[in-house]
Amino acid sequence: MTDRAALLAAADGFVPEIKARAGEFERLRRIPPDLAQRLAAARLYALLVPRAYGGVESDPLTMVELIEKIAIADGSCAWTTFIAITSGLTAAYLPPHVAREVFADPNVTTGGVFAPRGRAEDLGDGTYQVSGRWQWGSGTQNAQWIMGGCLITKDGKPEMLPGMLPNTRMFFRPAAEVTIHDTWHVSGLKGTGSNDIEFPPARLHRDYSVGLTADTPIEGALYAFPPFGLLAIGIGGVALGLARAAIDALCELAGAKTPEGHRRPLAQRPETQEKVAEAEALYASSRAWLHGVIAAAWDAAQRSGTITIEHRRDLRLATSHATRSCARAVDLMYGLGGGTSVYETSPLQRCFRDIHVATQHMLVATPTLELAGRLFLGLEAETSTL
Repeated sequence: MTDRAALLAAADGFVPEIKARAGEFERLRRIPPDLAQRLAAARLYALLVPRAYGGVESDPLTMVELIEKIAIADGSCAWTTFIAITSGLTAAYLPPHVAREVFADPNVTTGGVFAPRGRAEDLGDGTYQVSGRWQWGSGTQNAQWIMGGCLITKDGKPEMLPGMLPNTRMFFRPAAEVTIHDTWHVSGLKGTGSNDIEFPPARLHRDYSVGLTADTPIEGALYAFPPFGLLAIGIGGVALGLARAAIDALCELAGAKTPEGHRRPLAQRPETQEKVAEAEALYASSRAWLHGVIAAAWDAAQRSGTITIEHRRDLRLATSHATRSCARAVDLMYGLGGGTSVYETSPLQRCFRDIHVATQHMLVATPTLELAGRLFLGLEAETSTL
C-alpha cells in the first residue's frame, strides 16, 4: 500500500478510532503503543523513507493531506504521526549500511530532536563522545531509534563549517540506551508524549549521524526538498486539521445552542455567520496557498531534481501563514462557543489548546517571517535551515 489514494484511505480508516480515543491520549499523555504500532504497520510512518530502504518515498502533498486528516480527529495523534514521518527522512542522509540497519524493520518508528542541545566531541578516529538532553521528544516512547542534535566540538571548541556556521549533527541511538524523563505536563498537545530525552555519555561512530545542513541525501525528487521545509509543512498539516475540526464543531453546536440572554439559536446570529465565514476563508485560503507552493516545488523537483531558494522561502512562509491563519480561525470558533467551549466535552477546548502549542514551534515562529521578508527585500540572509 504505497500509492497516494491507498495511503489517504488508510489514514481515513484510523480516524474513527483516533477520534474516539482522544481523551485517552490526553490522560496517558502519549499515543498508546498499540495504535502507534498499527499506524506504522499501515506504512504511514514510512512516507519519507527511501524505497531503497523499504520505505514508501511518497510526495510532500500526500504527507500534508494525511496529517490534516488525522488532525481533524486529534491533534496529538497527528503531531506524533508527522514527527515519525519526518524522522524517517533521515534515512536518505545516512550511510547505506546504517540506513538498512535502522530501517530494517519496515514498521520501525524513529523520533528525536534536531536542535543541537547535545555535545559531540570529535575524538579524531571517526568517533565522537556524545551526550545531551533535549526537550520536545514527541512520540519517542514509541520509537525504536532516537536522535539528538549535537554541536560538534574539537578539543572543547565548536567546529565551524564554511561560512562560519557551527557544525551540527544528529546522532542515532537505540531507544534502550536513551533515558526519557517524565516532563510533558502541558496545556495542549497533551497526548504527544513530548518528554525530555537524554543520551548518557557514549562513544558513537560518525556513521550513526546525519548533518541535515551539510550532508548530501540520496537522489530523488523527494530529497530535493529541504528537510526543514518538510518538517515545517507537517506542522501546517496539523494546524489545518485543527482549524477544520474547530469550524465543524462550532457549526454543529450553533444549530442547537441558544446563548444565555438571547432568543435565537447561535446559528441565527449575524456575528456567528460573519465569524464562521471568516474562519472558513482563513482556513481555505491558507490551505490553498500551502498546497499550491508545495505542488510548485514538487513539480520543479521532479523536472530538475532541485528546487530554488524562492521555493524554499515560499514553503516556509506559506506554512507559517497557514499556522497563524488556522490559529485565528480556531480562536474565532472558540469565542463563538462561549461557555460551552471550556468544557472537556467540547472539542473546541482541545483545538484551542492544541493550536496554541503548535504555534510555538520554532519553524513557524516570527523569525521565519523575518527571514522571508529579508529575501523578498533582496537583503542578505542566512538560509542554511530554510
